[in-house]
Amino acid sequence: MNAPPDKTTFTVHEAKTHLSRLIAAALEGKEIVIARGKEPVVKLVPVEKKPPRVPGAWKGRFTVPDDAFAPLTEEELALWEDSEIFPDESPAR
Repeated sequence: MNAPPDKTTFTVHEAKTHLSRLIAAALEGKEIVIARGKEPVVKLVPVEKKPPRVPGAWKGRFTVPDDAFAPLTEEELALWEDSEIFPDESPAR
């Protein structure tokens, strides 16, 4: 596709025909717009890459209290069972 460098809008047919080249242009930072007829409908942009996750990155930033997994007290349990979070469900007893 030898499109002029200032051309940024392509028809759906042109986009299908030259998709690989349009993707390469978008990755280079060029704005690529795809139109139906003369109406622009979508913009082709690169997907933002997230940095890889690093195991242990949160180590030492917070602590879990010793009682975090302790059973609920009767009062706490009653608050959950009487809440309106799930009003259509009756508590299983």
